[in-house]
Amino acid sequence: MTHAIRFHRTGGPEVLVWEEVSVGKPGPGEARVRHTAVGLNFVDIYNRSGLYPAQLPSGLGSEAAGVVEEVGPGVTDVKPGDRVAYGASPLGAYSEARLIPADRLLKLPDGVDDKTAAAMMLKGLTTQYLIRQTYRVKAGDTILLHAAAGGVGLILSQWAKHLGATVIGTVSNDEKAKLAKAHGCDHVIIYSREDFVKRVDEITGGKKVPVVYDSVGKDTFLKSLDCLAPLGVVALFGQSSGAVEPLNLGLLAQKGSLYVTRPTLFTYAAKRENLVAMANELFDVVKSGAVKIEVHQTYALKDAAKAHADLAARKTIGSTVLTV
Repeated sequence: MTHAIRFHRTGGPEVLVWEEVSVGKPGPGEARVRHTAVGLNFVDIYNRSGLYPAQLPSGLGSEAAGVVEEVGPGVTDVKPGDRVAYGASPLGAYSEARLIPADRLLKLPDGVDDKTAAAMMLKGLTTQYLIRQTYRVKAGDTILLHAAAGGVGLILSQWAKHLGATVIGTVSNDEKAKLAKAHGCDHVIIYSREDFVKRVDEITGGKKVPVVYDSVGKDTFLKSLDCLAPLGVVALFGQSSGAVEPLNLGLLAQKGSLYVTRPTLFTYAAKRENLVAMANELFDVVKSGAVKIEVHQTYALKDAAKAHADLAARKTIGSTVLTV
């Protein structure tokens, strides 16, 4: 029998259970994948807690790497034996093996190992849409990135630096500041003891920034607006500190005709052709060495509850992988 992490009720890490599951044969358009490594992401906490509702009982996780074991009728993009990864799938990645829509699978190029792939697919594809589509970062831009030492943060800061941007990153402590600095941040603000609005103003000489990438939410959002130049955009792509309160849209006018967007990877990667194009750009920038993917923590998949507790307590840095 195959094992997977499942949850039968929403709540804290304690609701996660390691149980036997029946996988079965792939149906039309599906593939059966045996996992080797699974990515851990903050969105998994949102799913487990019920912030993002799932039909219960439910699997968890939407990012992993492994090998195709079998494909169903009509599948032509992948075949048994292919090394694959994914970062935008239905829930169920926290498993030894699973069935998955084959159009979500991406063949791994040589030079990208499974653990690296599991650490970079969701976070790397998220970075791609944020800096190449939501707001297209260009040489000469100065950008603000919250949680700069997180999984997305370390990828985004390197990639934006590669594009010629000046990156201002916020972090919670000195250790994370050192890490962010080593991964492309030109300026690091320790928000627990510095006013990041004031520091952004000083760093930019009062010009402020055209974009803020904010995955923190409640604790940072309103101040993020204060860091924007006129016509600037806040890309709110997470809410690790809690949900943002309802917004008085008049504030956007008062602060300079600002834009706010709440993007998700699932929207940007909904079409197969878009997903493949995004992944190819990600693979290219990683293979070139411009963006280095580092796995900072590993846990056994069956210990996912411990990984969740550490992630929520901000004890982790960068990318974390669950090994199968």
